[in-house]
Amino acid sequence: MSVVESTVEDFKVERRVTVDDKMMINCRADLNQLVPFKYKWAWEKYLVGCANHWMPNEVNMTADIDLWRSKDGLTDQERVIIKRNLGFFATADSLVANNLVLAIYRHITNPECRQYLLRQAFEEALHTHSYQHIIESLGLDQAETFNMYREIPSVATKANWALPFTDSLSDPTFKTGTPEADQRLLRDLIAFYVVFEGIFFYVGFTQILSMGRRNKMVGTAEQFQYILRDESMHMNFGIDMINQIKLESPGLWTESFKKEVINLIKQGVELEHQYAKDTINDGILGMNADMLGDFLHIIANRRLQQIGLPEQYPQKENPFPWMSEMMDLKKEKNFFETRVTEYQTGGALDWDDV
Repeated sequence: MSVVESTVEDFKVERRVTVDDKMMINCRADLNQLVPFKYKWAWEKYLVGCANHWMPNEVNMTADIDLWRSKDGLTDQERVIIKRNLGFFATADSLVANNLVLAIYRHITNPECRQYLLRQAFEEALHTHSYQHIIESLGLDQAETFNMYREIPSVATKANWALPFTDSLSDPTFKTGTPEADQRLLRDLIAFYVVFEGIFFYVGFTQILSMGRRNKMVGTAEQFQYILRDESMHMNFGIDMINQIKLESPGLWTESFKKEVINLIKQGVELEHQYAKDTINDGILGMNADMLGDFLHIIANRRLQQIGLPEQYPQKENPFPWMSEMMDLKKEKNFFETRVTEYQTGGALDWDDV
C-alpha cells in the first residue's frame, strides 16, 4: 500500500467531532476543528475583542508632552504615580503575554477558547506597545522604567508574587490529566486571572484615570481607559474558563482548595494596598490609600463572588463610582474628549463586569 493510500485509509476511520467531545482541559478531540461550538461565550468574547480594536499611535499625546515638560504642570507625587504605573504595567503585560503563549494556550484544550487566547495575546502586546508609546512620548528613562519591576519594592513584590505561578504554568514537564495536576492548573489560572489581572491592575488604573478626569495627562489616561476595557474582558473570560473547569471537574473544588484560593486573593489585596500606600502617601487626585483599600475590598469581594466563594471583607460604599463609567466606551466622544472614539461592539460593560 502506498503512503497516499495509507493516509486515505487513516482518514476514513476518523469520525467528526461532536459538541460532547469538547472539554476545557484534557480533551482528546481534534483541536483544529473550531465548530461545532461548545462554549459560545468564548467565541462571542473573541468577536467583541476584534470589534474593540485600537492602536496607541491614534491617541494624541501633545498635551501630555507639554504638561510633562512644564515645571509647574504636575506635582512631584503625580510624576511618581505616572512613572510607577508605567514601570509596573510595561512589564506586567509582557508577563501576561508570555503566560498566554507559552503556558495557558498549551493546557486549554478547546479551540474556541484558544481563539480568544490568541486575540488576548495580541491585545497584551498592544498594551505593552501603548506603554512604550507613552514612555517614549514623554521622554522617560526607558531603562529605569522597564527595570522598576526588579528595583522598586512596591512594584517588585507584585511581580515576585506572580512568578511562581508563571513558572508553574510554563513548566515544560507539567501535564494535566490527574486530579493533582488539574488542581494545580486551576490554582495557577486563579492566581493569573483573578489576582494578577483582576486585583493587581486596579490601583494603577484608578490613579491614572483619576488624573485624566482632572484634565491631566489626558492622552495617557485615554490609553489606560482602552486598556482597562480590554483587561476587564480578559479577566471575565478567564473567570468563565475557571468556572467551566470547576463545572466539568467538581472534584477539584475541595474545601481545602477553596481556603487556599481565598488566601491567595487576600495576599493579592494586601500587596496591592501596599502599592497604593507607596504611591500615594497623602491625599491626591481625590483619593488616598484608605479609599483605595476600601476599593480593593470591594473588588476582591466581587472576584470571590465570581468564582463562587464567600465575601471576605465588610460591605462598604464604593469610593470611586466613576470607575464604572470608564468601562463604557460606546459614546460619541471618549471620556477625556481628546478625539472621537466609538467601539463597534454594541455591548458595554457595567460595574458587575469590572
